[in-house]
Amino acid sequence: MYIWGGLLIGLAGSFHCVGMCGPIVLAISGSKNSTFRFLVNRLIYNSGRVVSYMILGSVSGLLGSGARMAGMQRWLSIALGVAIILGVLLPSKYVSRLFPGNTWNWLSSKLKSLWGRLLGKQSASAMLLIGFLNGFLPCGLVYIAMASAAAAPSMSESVLTMAMFGLGTVPIMLATAFLGGFISLKLRNTIQKLIPAMAILMAILLIVRGLSLGIPYLSPKITVDTNHGVETITVDCCH
Repeated sequence: MYIWGGLLIGLAGSFHCVGMCGPIVLAISGSKNSTFRFLVNRLIYNSGRVVSYMILGSVSGLLGSGARMAGMQRWLSIALGVAIILGVLLPSKYVSRLFPGNTWNWLSSKLKSLWGRLLGKQSASAMLLIGFLNGFLPCGLVYIAMASAAAAPSMSESVLTMAMFGLGTVPIMLATAFLGGFISLKLRNTIQKLIPAMAILMAILLIVRGLSLGIPYLSPKITVDTNHGVETITVDCCH
């Protein structure tokens, strides 16, 4: 569920990426006269983004592992779902109090300074680093994917969830590089309006899973057995 959920978040939210990261994609060096080199540069750039998302997936996995060890995975899933819903529904002024803008502005300015030195280069290492840094930009869509990854049942699935999220954004990013402004502002704004609905849907799925309703795959029964002081978590997903 989580791995494919990551892919769907990436695919559905990729038009958001065009607005946020499209200018970076269009600014990457490389002449279209050499289609092969142009494509390779963009593939390397996107590979860097996917790697950074996988690192963020490992961070989410550590959070999820800690919750599992404490027997609190169900509650983590519910809490993440509630947090996403609040983030979507609360007025932005309240959300900004939880995530001070100065911190993000400082991070963004540092990343942009590095990009300024890298964008004029055509080396593979420069393309990879641009994409890698891009993946750490503050982004609500990434946070939604990380919440899903944190609720995954294992560290490997957390990392894979974020990898699939990154891969889901690649097709539209490549299309943007080759076709430029082919996506109208009206279409982009329309799709942007769908992202909150997608976020709430993912939040509901996280909450339902955390409720351990015994629904195969969607909300499997999660039981915690204690034997000699050792907790064993069993997820009954198929029966």
